This record gives sequence, structure tokens and C-alpha cells, in this order.
Amino acid sequence: MIVPAWLWIPLTIFAAAAQTVRNTAQRRLTDDLGTLGATLVRFLYGMPLLALWLALLLSLPGFSAPTFTWPFVGWVLIAAASQMAATACLLRAMTARSFAIGLVYSKSEVIQVALFSVVFLGERLSLVTGIAIVVATLGVVLLSPRGKEAPRNWLDPAALFGFAAGTGFAISVVGYRGANLALGTEAFLAAAETLFWSQLLQTLLLGAWLLWRTPSVVLGALRQWRLSMFAGGAGATASLANVTALALEPASHVRTLILIEVVFTYIVSMRVFREAISRRELAGIALVVLGVGAIVATSG
Repeated sequence: MIVPAWLWIPLTIFAAAAQTVRNTAQRRLTDDLGTLGATLVRFLYGMPLLALWLALLLSLPGFSAPTFTWPFVGWVLIAAASQMAATACLLRAMTARSFAIGLVYSKSEVIQVALFSVVFLGERLSLVTGIAIVVATLGVVLLSPRGKEAPRNWLDPAALFGFAAGTGFAISVVGYRGANLALGTEAFLAAAETLFWSQLLQTLLLGAWLLWRTPSVVLGALRQWRLSMFAGGAGATASLANVTALALEPASHVRTLILIEVVFTYIVSMRVFREAISRRELAGIALVVLGVGAIVATSG
């Protein structure tokens, strides 16, 4: 199957939009289910869609189940564990401050992704890519809070959980990219296999933990099935688009472009949660857009 070289761009933009929808739904669920309960919803209710997509691909001519290797298993374990921890930290950061502020802190992942990709995957960064990452990150810095929303110090819960989420997501991105490469098959199938097994592991581990410690949370997730299905479906489609893009393009490019999610999140922040936006934040959004635009313009 011949895949256009530019396909990673619309896939990443779609993933950013779907992630915004998922985060919005998860934040609403956090009030009733808590952080871990809202995290479980993302994985549990996304599994049927992932299973259906994988089964559909395997039924098509030219697609056959790949042979798993130990490097693939290792990368999947890393991706699954780090993403699970990062999601929980992101939700804690969002509830500690505002919806947009929590996401902004987590976007410290971009520079970390670039560094981890060079160290662990041997990917090379061009000068333009490096500049684009710096510009976009400066935009994120401008989006950091001031006034009553600002943390008093680096030990503030929003800052700690936000940066922890950024590190976790950076590790998971490298894990997903590494798993895709280790599988050595067509991009769509590699992404579907990688995501199915990682999310199945996440569902089993977190589900078992909650059933053991707080079964009422699992029952609550089942009772709130309508919003949970919405959050899980949005999360699954976002992850499919994101992991497929990672099978097509270096992780540093994908994760810089997905910063466009910050723009989507501020729109939600203003429209849905009625949170104000300043000129400084508008300048930050402009830098983010400039940085991701440079990535798109120079990508192969």
C-alpha cells in the first residue's frame, strides 16, 4: 500500500482536535470518577473501536498479522505504562488549575520528545526543525499562567503534574514510534497493532487495580457509559491518528505539529468553560502556530 508522504499532517491535526474533545469529556468525568476513573474511561471505552479497526485491516487483501519481536513487546510496555501515568498527571494538572493551563504545562513534552528521539531512536534533527521546536515552545512559555492562576513556585501541583505529564507523554511517543519501527510492517497496520496491544494492557492493568482498591469507581464508569463512550471513542480515534502519523514521520515533527492542540484547547477553554484569554496568550498562540507551520513547510 502506497501512502502519501504528506498524510501524517492531516492525521496529526485530526489527532489534535480529537484529543481536545477527549480531554474536555475526561475533565467532566473527573469530578465524579476521580483521576484514575477518568483515565480508565479513555482506555476501556476505546478498546471496541481499536479492535474493530484492527480486525478490518487484517481482513483486507495484502494485510497479514505481523510477527512480534521482543523489541516490539518492550516498546509497547514502555509506551503503555508511560502514557497511563501521563494521562493521570494531565488530569490532575487540569483540575489543579484551569483546563488550558493544565494542557500548557504538559506541552513541555515537545523538547523532551526531540531529545529522546535522538538518544533512543537515532533520529536526526535538522536546523529548521530545532528552530521550529524552540519557537513553538516559546509560545507555550507565553501561555504559562500569570496572576492568580500562576503557580507560586515550581512545587505548585499544577506545575509538577503538568511537567510530569509532559515527560510521560514524551516517553510514550518514543515508545510508540519505536514499536512501529520494530514491527516492520505497513504503517496503518503497525499503528493498529501497536495501539491495540498497548491499550489492552492499559485497560487490564488499571481496571484490575481499581477493581481491587476502589470498585465503586469502575461501577461509576459503567453507569456513566454515554459520556464515557464519547471520551473513549474520541481518545481511540486520536490515538489511532497520532500513532499512524508516528509510523510515517519522525516523532519530533509529529509532536511539534500536534501543538496546534493548544489553539483548539484555548477555544474550548473560552467557549465551553468561559475562561478568559489575554493578549500575552494570543501572542503565545501565534508563536505556536508559527512553529508548527515551519514544521509543515519543511517536512518531506
